[in-house]
Amino acid sequence: MSVRIPRGAIDSIVLDIEGTIAAIAFVTQTLFPFARRHLREHLAAHRGSDSQRDLIHRLRAEWRQDVERGNDPPTWTDEADRGLESAAAYVEWLMDRDRKSPALKLLQGRIWERGYRSGELTSGLFGDVRPAIERWRADGLRVAIYSSGSEQAQRLFVAHTRDGDLTPLFAGFFDTSVGAKTEPASYRRIAAALGCAIDRVLFVSDAPTEIDAAAEAGCHVLQCRRPGDPRQSTTSAEVIRSFDEIVIDRSA
Repeated sequence: MSVRIPRGAIDSIVLDIEGTIAAIAFVTQTLFPFARRHLREHLAAHRGSDSQRDLIHRLRAEWRQDVERGNDPPTWTDEADRGLESAAAYVEWLMDRDRKSPALKLLQGRIWERGYRSGELTSGLFGDVRPAIERWRADGLRVAIYSSGSEQAQRLFVAHTRDGDLTPLFAGFFDTSVGAKTEPASYRRIAAALGCAIDRVLFVSDAPTEIDAAAEAGCHVLQCRRPGDPRQSTTSAEVIRSFDEIVIDRSA
């Protein structure tokens, strides 16, 4: 079953990653464990660098907010010989809770960079993804990513796939620096950055709360429900199971 979209109705297609262009299992069973395994090694290797000092500052600020909210994070000490261990323990605490922490996402992206560049990590996309994006580009549509992972992590993800480097196919990479994926205003900011009206954006995701926020903002929306995706809750949006089901109607 296909969903026909008039070419004149949209200018841009914005895609989620997990459960949309790649299996959730790749992220949860490959990327997240890789970051956890190499966490302390990475922190030690970059001890004293300006980028890491900034990262630790961000983590410390988030830790303080968790303390103030009564979330009971692990104890943090700023003593020189224990500061990195405090940061590592807090990062693991965030990982255990699958928190959408900006500092955590930034750190994970840096750790994954090493894995991608060494060849230890290769992204697995669903087989319909690259051909579909190439069709949409041929139709004159812009294609972008919006994910809770950092922009750096997104770029690494699409640059090191079994289908080659897809980076040139994308017009933009958006993370939560534009806002949370559950906030309608985030989608308006993305549309503005892409240079198009919000009602000319198609957003495709597996997550109902994201789809609802995008629809409230004024986007066209589709829910992608991939085989084996454990998150099968639905919305009022039309459902696709493959990008092959999205038909851009040039005659309309």
